[in-house]
Amino acid sequence: MSTKADSGDSLAIELGVEEEFFLVDPGTRDLLPDPDRGIFEACREASGPHKVVAEFLRSQIETTTRVCGSVAEIRTALDETRRLVLDAAASHGAAVLAASTHPFAAWDRQVVTAGQRYEQFAMTYQQAVRELLVGGMHVHAGFGDPDSRVRVMTALRRHLPLLHALSASSPFSSGRETGFKSYRLTIFGSLPRTGLPGPLGSWDEFEGLVAHYRRMDFIEDSSELWWDIRPSRSYPTVELRVCDVCQTIDDAVSVVALYACLVRRLLRQDREGGLPPEPPTELIAENCWLAQRYGLLAFLGNTDGAGRMDIEEYAAALVEDLADEAEALGCRAELGHVLHLVRNGAGADRQIDHFRLRRLEGDSEEEALRAVVDLVVEETRRGVGGE
Repeated sequence: MSTKADSGDSLAIELGVEEEFFLVDPGTRDLLPDPDRGIFEACREASGPHKVVAEFLRSQIETTTRVCGSVAEIRTALDETRRLVLDAAASHGAAVLAASTHPFAAWDRQVVTAGQRYEQFAMTYQQAVRELLVGGMHVHAGFGDPDSRVRVMTALRRHLPLLHALSASSPFSSGRETGFKSYRLTIFGSLPRTGLPGPLGSWDEFEGLVAHYRRMDFIEDSSELWWDIRPSRSYPTVELRVCDVCQTIDDAVSVVALYACLVRRLLRQDREGGLPPEPPTELIAENCWLAQRYGLLAFLGNTDGAGRMDIEEYAAALVEDLADEAEALGCRAELGHVLHLVRNGAGADRQIDHFRLRRLEGDSEEEALRAVVDLVVEETRRGVGGE
C-alpha cells in the first residue's frame, strides 16, 4: 500500500480494510468445517484489485480491499469485497457471517487450513490456537513518514476502547452468552504479543524492539506482533487491529471514518509539535477491558482528567471535535453514524437483544442461537449491492 505523503496534501491519508468472515451451513446455521474450495477459487477469479485469501481455519475467508483515497471509496470497496464473498458462497451452498465469533460453533470441529505456516502455528501455540475461533476487521491508514506514523500510533492508543466498542460483534461463544460485548479479544489474548502496545516515539524505537524480539528468536518479523494497533510490515501504514468485524457496511464505514479523522487530527498536531501527553498505558488498558466487557454501555476512565465518563458523552464530544477533519475527508455523514451506533447499539447489542427476545417468545437456547445466526447473516448482506 502506497501513501500520498509526497503529493500536494501533507495530511492525505490512504485507507484499506481487511475483513475476516465465517462460512456457514444455511440449513444447520453451524460453521462449515470444510467448505467447498470453489468459493475461494471463484473469489480469486473475480477479485479484481481486491484480495481474497483463506484464513487459519477452513471455515473462514478473508478479504482485503484495494487501496482507497477516501472513506467514500472504502464504502464502494467494502461493497465489492462483501459481494464477492456473498455471491461465491451462495453459488456453493454457503452463507456468510460477519461477526467475530460464531454463536454456537464448536472449536474442536474446525479444520486448520493446510500449509506449513499454519501447521507450525498450531504446533507452537497448542490449545490457545485450537480455541482461536475468531475473526476481526483490520483498518490500514497510510500517511506521513515512518516516525510520524509511530508517534500518531502511540497517540491513537487512548481512542482504541471507543473504536473497539463501536465494532463489538462477539457476545456469544461455544453456545453461551459470555457476558462480554466482545469476547474475541479475550480468546485472542491467550496468545503472546497481543493487546495494547507500549508508547513508542520513533520508527527506530519500534525497529529496536523488533530487533530484540528477533535476537531472542521469539519472532521472525514484526507481523508476529499481534498488537491492537501496530505499524504494518507489508505496507507503510498504521494498522488498527482492535476491532471486531462489523455486521453491516454502514457500521464498518463509520469505524473507518472515525479512525481516519483521528489520524488526520493527530497527524496535524504532530506536524505542529502539539500531540497530547500520553496517559499511563495501564489506564488505557483498563478502558480497553471495559470496552470488551460492556461495549457501548461502558463508563470509561477519563484519561485526561479524573473519574469516569459516559461513553455517549465522550463519543458526542469527540465527533463534534473532529468536525473539521470529517469535512476535509468528506465523511461527515459516516462520522455522524458513530452517534447512531452509540445510541442504538452495535452488532453485539443487536445479537443479545434478538437472542433474549426469541427466548421470551418461547425458543429454546439452541433455536434462539440459530436465530442469532440468521440475524447476522441478514445484516452481513444489508446494503451490499444496493440491497
